Amino acid sequence: MRLLLDTCTFLWLAADAPELSSTARDSCRDPGSEVFLSAVSVWEIAIKYRLGRLALPEPPARYVVSRRTWLQIEPLAFDEASAVHDALLPAHHRDPFDRALVSQAILGGMSIVTPDTEIGRYPAPVLW
Repeated sequence: MRLLLDTCTFLWLAADAPELSSTARDSCRDPGSEVFLSAVSVWEIAIKYRLGRLALPEPPARYVVSRRTWLQIEPLAFDEASAVHDALLPAHHRDPFDRALVSQAILGGMSIVTPDTEIGRYPAPVLW
């Protein structure tokens, strides 16, 4: 199974937070799953950290890489095809980061691991 983590899912997985569903946790830890973290999520983390809206135990440049490596999550670049795909999506979700993840999931044949019910309105499989 190919899984694309929503930003909050990555943060909860990295912190082993109780907000993470058992289905999401088990799927992300399953050796048969390919788990990805988009550069879009890394950008969102960096922005929220800089604005003081996200507390992390260390700066994002160290935190994201160390946790992603520890959890065996692959990085996923944000490409031009995913960027222009956004124009094809209905306006269900106003968050540009989430819309970018939806585009990547659709084009990459991935399920999005997220609790966000608005994302479920798009034609990308959601796992939670």
